[in-house]
Amino acid sequence: MARFTGRTAIVTGAAQGIGEAYARALAAEGANVVVADIDAELGEQVAKQIVADGGVASFTSVDVSDPASAEALAASTVETYGGIDHVVNNAAIYGGMKLDLLLTVPWDYYKKFMSVNLDGALNVTRAVWPYMTKNGGSIVNQSSTAAWLYSGFYGLAKVGINGLTQQLAVELGGSNIRINAIAPGPIDTEATRTTTPANMVADMVKQLPLKRMGTPDDLVGMCLFLLSDEAAWVTGQIFNVDGGQVIRS
Repeated sequence: MARFTGRTAIVTGAAQGIGEAYARALAAEGANVVVADIDAELGEQVAKQIVADGGVASFTSVDVSDPASAEALAASTVETYGGIDHVVNNAAIYGGMKLDLLLTVPWDYYKKFMSVNLDGALNVTRAVWPYMTKNGGSIVNQSSTAAWLYSGFYGLAKVGINGLTQQLAVELGGSNIRINAIAPGPIDTEATRTTTPANMVADMVKQLPLKRMGTPDDLVGMCLFLLSDEAAWVTGQIFNVDGGQVIRS
């Protein structure tokens, strides 16, 4: 299948982990992929490997918490590939994040965290949508099951991502731009291994109906579906890919 041939996709936070998996999968299905990340070294490596594997990709440095940086990302993408069709707002502070309570987390850290993990998705969406209005397109935001579980300020940011997805679906719909979110459960990435204590992860897995950690590849199918024309009448929705961790009715 080549559902994205001739189309251009931006994936933020694509230098490693889940974002890298999304970027590789989009390129494998024909997209021109912009690997967007604040980590230039790892981001360049991912883009070069995609090209070596026969895909089309380039790296662009971005700080999603900075509106000017997000606007530069959008402009450079259009300059390089002629347009923007798809965006994955995946960038977040997660690996190595501070573990603290909402009541006690240092305020400067909280504001920086939210500027990336919540405001970053809005900054990028505001930057790209003027270029997407001519032909429409689709956006996927990265949420988490943390939105429905106690997870402190991390969970609060994901609640915000869900609300942002729903509100933007209304604002973007008139431009034929769809926006949805994926809420992963516990995913086996380097970021998870360095952030979440192993005993906590083990306890989570024990409670899952499907008793294993997820992998980035488990998320790829949902992301590609939501970005593709197969989901042409789907917008404003949050889809759990979580081994049954959170069951909503």
